[in-house]
Amino acid sequence: MGENILYIDVMYNLSVDCDCMSHPAPPTMADIGILASLDPVALDQACVDLIYTAPDSADVIQRIESRNGTHILEHAAAIDFGNREYELVNLD
Repeated sequence: MGENILYIDVMYNLSVDCDCMSHPAPPTMADIGILASLDPVALDQACVDLIYTAPDSADVIQRIESRNGTHILEHAAAIDFGNREYELVNLD
């Protein structure tokens, strides 16, 4: 990780499919917002945590779990790519 990199996740139009697919499933979750961090692992952990607390996220959670999605975060932290701990600060 570089010192001068800001990571940004845009949590809009969330569906079970990656937006890189040519024909992704339609969005099923309400927009959550935009998150940013200097730590990519903390950022992705915050996004996953927000998905798990959203009331309309059952299908996205099922997809994360069926693909063992959190193992990526566990491994990234294990190899010191980042930290899974974070403080969520709302700028509204």
